[in-house]
Amino acid sequence: MQIEMTSSATRASGHAIFVVVPRFNMATLITMVETLRIANYLAPQPLFSWDIVSFDGAQVLASNGMTATVGANPQDCAPADHVFVLGSWGTEHYENRALIGWLRKQARGGTSVCGVELGCYILARAGLLDDKPATTHWSWLSGFRETFDRVDVSEALYTIEGKIMTCPGGLAGVDLMLHLIERDHGSGFAGEIADQMLHHPVRTAQSPQRSTMGKTTETMLPLVRAAITVIEQNLEDPLSVPEVARQLGVSQRQLERHFKKNVGCTVVQFGLLRRLQNARLLLISTDLSVRDIATASGFNTLSHFTYSFNRFFGRRPSDYRDAWPADEPAPSWPGSLSDFLATLRHIPPGRKDEAD
Repeated sequence: MQIEMTSSATRASGHAIFVVVPRFNMATLITMVETLRIANYLAPQPLFSWDIVSFDGAQVLASNGMTATVGANPQDCAPADHVFVLGSWGTEHYENRALIGWLRKQARGGTSVCGVELGCYILARAGLLDDKPATTHWSWLSGFRETFDRVDVSEALYTIEGKIMTCPGGLAGVDLMLHLIERDHGSGFAGEIADQMLHHPVRTAQSPQRSTMGKTTETMLPLVRAAITVIEQNLEDPLSVPEVARQLGVSQRQLERHFKKNVGCTVVQFGLLRRLQNARLLLISTDLSVRDIATASGFNTLSHFTYSFNRFFGRRPSDYRDAWPADEPAPSWPGSLSDFLATLRHIPPGRKDEAD
């Protein structure tokens, strides 16, 4: 299916350029643009205009398999107040010197530049994120951090440092756009836009990216969320359950009971899941050796890592380097909590120590 992504009909006081790269997330682009469209709908006269362009030609394949027709020459765009670079899976390996040079020129000229989802890789390669705070989608944080050690990476809904911004994509793009609109046009106006979009609550930059961990839409106990944070901050050197409990100021029994109820597995099992997910990401997004990735993911031996990885993902770590080849029609994320719990139930007797 093909869709034509047209620019706004008139130029307004606030102009944005959305730069998309192959396999960009179409839903993220549409919701960010829709926030501006609704602002124009509510305002007495249009406040925003936009161009949607690419440095990869006029036909760009999105991650959902749809082809978007966009502007093919960003150089012809009107001067922008904001440039948003949208990239999704595969962008960790994407390089385009023309785009990088153009972004540097935009930043030098005072234009606000934002890396959306894996678009942060492009900004980082342009040197625009050096010594600045940045974020990306939570599932990609560790790979981005390993690749760009000069960037202050953290999990957030968006970061703003002067004229440089990052955003993890998804509906966080709406929160970022609402923040920018509120900054220039007031909280009341931004709230009306949120009402029109049925987007509530409007989240701040430091709101968590995740809330349910696969447990429908129930609110997760703060203690469990804190435990997950501690686990994820120590993937390379995993803490024992008593150590996690001690950091949180609760008993081990209390922690394990609440964790099992809220997440559906033990603390140790969840830690294994996150370490395997971390290893999977490092395999496809970095050039680290399999042994180094095993170490960076908290495995004491290569054999333990290889067995656990193969058991969960169904292939050896070395086979996962090409998990998302360029001609693959759609990406996959074989690492859900429900899949992991199902795998645990089928581990043969005598090997369950690998999981818990």
